[in-house]
Amino acid sequence: MYAPERQQEILRLARDGGRVDVLSLAEEFQVTAETIRRDLKALDRAGLVRRVHGGAIPAGRLDFEPDLAEREGTAADQKDRIARAALAELPAEGSVILDAGSTVARLAAALPLESTLTVVTHGLPTAARLADHPGIQLHLIGGRVRQRTRAAVDAWALRAYGEIRADVVFLAANGFSAEAGLTTPDLAEAAVKRATVAAARRVVLLADSAKHGQQHFARFGDLTDVDLLITDTGLDPAEAAAIERGGTEVVRV
Repeated sequence: MYAPERQQEILRLARDGGRVDVLSLAEEFQVTAETIRRDLKALDRAGLVRRVHGGAIPAGRLDFEPDLAEREGTAADQKDRIARAALAELPAEGSVILDAGSTVARLAAALPLESTLTVVTHGLPTAARLADHPGIQLHLIGGRVRQRTRAAVDAWALRAYGEIRADVVFLAANGFSAEAGLTTPDLAEAAVKRATVAAARRVVLLADSAKHGQQHFARFGDLTDVDLLITDTGLDPAEAAAIERGGTEVVRV
């Protein structure tokens, strides 16, 4: 099969299924993963698909949002390293906001039982991981719960975040870049994320490198709003340096 024929078939699969992944395509077409990545790059340049971590989605689906189970299993090793590095950014005793997100939930799971912190979160999975920590004063923000992300959103959540001032927020994003800023597929979640940034003195973004350069429908801030980005070594050093020139410290783990 010639490359244009294979790319046409990849495009059909993406449109039919809503998403394609590199490894499955490589197996189906009996080619290398690198060949599939070149195909996806060509389709992306043509504006027919948008590349995402591990694969691609049809162009125009900027609202695409994987469910919680899929996000938990994506880039697991990188997320674990990021979460462990984020432990060093916790105040010894103080208040933190934990955004809804799979990497932030991993940070919650890594918190030692002896931690003495005030923790505020609107993410149900994050709260569940901390409910048995005796030294943590846990505040669960309420609101309408989005089924896909298990995050509370809308007026109740916004009002609650407007009433606090925490030492640090550990923020999640579906996409980040100096040009597009911080983005996520859902407007309601974007509004709550924006409120968490306003409610904290320091902003730490936890995001794996595959999210760099991705753009989603709802924008909730600039990368310059972030004091520290903790990501993995997949982020090119030149890209990291460019981000740091904008005023955001970058840690690659």
